[in-house]
Amino acid sequence: MGRERVVDIVVVVLAGVLSVTDTVTQVPVFPEPYDLFAFCLLVASALSLWFRRRAPVAVAWVEAVLAVTLVAAVWVWPGLAPGTRLEPEITLLPAAVPFASYAVAAFARNRRLIWLPLVVVAAIAFLGAPPSSRAIAVAGMVLILVGGPAALGRYVVARAERAKRDHHLRAEQARRQERLRLAAEIHDVVSHRVSVMVLQAGALQLTAADEMTRQAAGQLRTTGCQTLDELRDLVGLLNAAGPADSASAGPLEPMPDLSALVESAQSIGTIVEVDGAEDPCLLPPVVGRTAYRVVQEALTNVHKHAPGARVRLQVRHLPAGIQVSIHNTAPTRAGDAVLASAGAGVGLLGLRRRIELINGTLHAEPCTDGGYRVEANLPSIVRATGETP
Repeated sequence: MGRERVVDIVVVVLAGVLSVTDTVTQVPVFPEPYDLFAFCLLVASALSLWFRRRAPVAVAWVEAVLAVTLVAAVWVWPGLAPGTRLEPEITLLPAAVPFASYAVAAFARNRRLIWLPLVVVAAIAFLGAPPSSRAIAVAGMVLILVGGPAALGRYVVARAERAKRDHHLRAEQARRQERLRLAAEIHDVVSHRVSVMVLQAGALQLTAADEMTRQAAGQLRTTGCQTLDELRDLVGLLNAAGPADSASAGPLEPMPDLSALVESAQSIGTIVEVDGAEDPCLLPPVVGRTAYRVVQEALTNVHKHAPGARVRLQVRHLPAGIQVSIHNTAPTRAGDAVLASAGAGVGLLGLRRRIELINGTLHAEPCTDGGYRVEANLPSIVRATGETP
């Protein structure tokens, strides 16, 4: 049994005990058979507290209705003799009222609805008080039984919300520190070594004796330069530390040409239908390169896991960014098991993390036709994850 259920049981039992106490001390002023009816009302109010977490507003209204009924029992129903009525010293409220007041203030989701039943209970306490009672005594009873528990409930909620905010801020600070650590590591280790590789490839391109070696060195240098650009994007995103668009600073660039990827896929027998990729679009460099990687990873997975499938590549330019969608049909032949097992399935995971870093989204899921769909929504303005404009 959970802690909340134990607390609920204790609350119901305590309210029941208080209701029995009220029955012994207050209900004797009721004539028969109204004493039994009043006792049943008090017990029902205690039992209703079992639902105080799931329906706090409804429980508060139950207590308000029972309070009205008890006042009616005192001031409307006749006494033992015709023409007489009861004269209690103060309004008789259900013993469950304090618990219901706390619950409606602590557990109700719509805060605009929490005060109305409490106001009704307070008004009944004043209107139902006999003329001989003192206003100060009635006000004190209302404050203790209604206002105090409600204020305590709001205090508990505010404290919990503050603790949640503090936890969120600590988590954001931890993520920020981790981003800075990763940025420093990428800059100091990976970027340095790739830069050395690019310089060595450039030197080899200039000094190589044969043409094939110079071409290979040139391709290696070009690939290294592209890698440095992507590493620079990642370092910028990881280092972004404010609302400014530091990650997207600089001029916008056209979206990278996807034709080379399409031609490469078609060269190994994959039929690719392209829609919208040729439309002109200016994007932050990191967004364009990320879109390129999405298409590259998706086509690679088609080659590995869905040989013979047809592919539809769609690029949609939206007001808030760009949407890249790759859908392939079911494979028509068995694939290479060794090729399919290569990579350990981390390509999409790494891609998802990269997209989330620029506040984009990635959806990858199987389709009802036996195929697979990869869809990325990338923003046109890039901010670091967790930063707000």
